[in-house]
Amino acid sequence: MVLGVLIAALLPAAVGAIERLPTFDEIYQSRHADDLTAWGRRYERGVGVAQDAKKATMLYCKAAAKGDREAKFYLGQLLAFGRGIERDKDLAAAWLHAAAAAGDERSRSMLMVLDVGDAPTRAAVCPLDAGGRVTRIASRPHPARGAIADLVRRLAPNYGLDPDLVLAVIETESNFNPSARSPKNAQGLMQLIPATAARFGVEDTWDPEQNIRGGMAYLSWLLKHFDGDVELALAGYNAGEGAVERHGGVPPYRETRNYVSRIIARIN
Repeated sequence: MVLGVLIAALLPAAVGAIERLPTFDEIYQSRHADDLTAWGRRYERGVGVAQDAKKATMLYCKAAAKGDREAKFYLGQLLAFGRGIERDKDLAAAWLHAAAAAGDERSRSMLMVLDVGDAPTRAAVCPLDAGGRVTRIASRPHPARGAIADLVRRLAPNYGLDPDLVLAVIETESNFNPSARSPKNAQGLMQLIPATAARFGVEDTWDPEQNIRGGMAYLSWLLKHFDGDVELALAGYNAGEGAVERHGGVPPYRETRNYVSRIIARIN
């Protein structure tokens, strides 16, 4: 009898402990792509949590940045059909191509249904930033023309970058001058300092293609590091990722804030 009373007294607490779900912020902090994708599915379908396509998208984006092909497929599917987020056929195709390249057969089938061709026309970028805000990358194509612009448009998708974002960075950094050098010894089109050039394998910063490849490698790394947040990635490119981390956002430097604002205005 005593044992029965004790079990009855403990049962509600035990059930409450079992039913306690992690918050979205706790889920989003996970470093495991499988967990992020699994929770993304739950938020997408409303399984055990309130249905929320935006939260699902954010989780898929973070898992996809870690290389999870399931997340890439689900993200492409959401964008293709506009399930709770704005429909974007070209961006959907970019994510489905990325998933297909990783071996996902469902993505190949969906690409045939969408009839979008054999190669993506845009880079696979997250439609939301880390704060859940809609990103408006390259809603207006950059007007640059010529050999450098052609080179950027050819190489940028290999780094998961939108060419128009890269062109806006080059315009702001060097105004497309491959011989530009800053007072801080930043060099070439994407103004690489020697330490950054060495970090990303650039042997000759004055060679336009090497400089662009190095700058894009760094920008791509920053976007992954800051979970797809374009503003933080740009701030990191200008001031260093350490400064962004120390200040918990865009540093309060006039130069950096003007830099970020100028590029965002250009791509919007």
